[in-house]
Amino acid sequence: MATAAKLRELALSLEGTTETPHFDRAAFRVARNYVTLAPDGLTANFKFTPDEQELKCLTAPEAFSPVPNAWGRQGWTTAVLAELEDDELAAALETAWRHALPKQKRRKGAV
Repeated sequence: MATAAKLRELALSLEGTTETPHFDRAAFRVARNYVTLAPDGLTANFKFTPDEQELKCLTAPEAFSPVPNAWGRQGWTTAVLAELEDDELAAALETAWRHALPKQKRRKGAV
């Protein structure tokens, strides 16, 4: 079962990630935010592509659901941390992190 502490540990281990406040949430970002953690530490919102979001929600509906607004249509996806194993959390973080890298880093394949 994944936890807020594990999310923070894994996110901050990804190259270039910093933690900043984002309204009432903690945001983890490189060039842009890629995941935010709810104040209660029970859920997190990940930035996936719409296709990645659809796959996550189909294969693990107990864990993933689209954010219920325009942000959700852009790929922002809520995860219930208690429904994820640590390896699933790490994979979701890495996917979202790659999208947040500066464009030149993504093109060069530097990661």
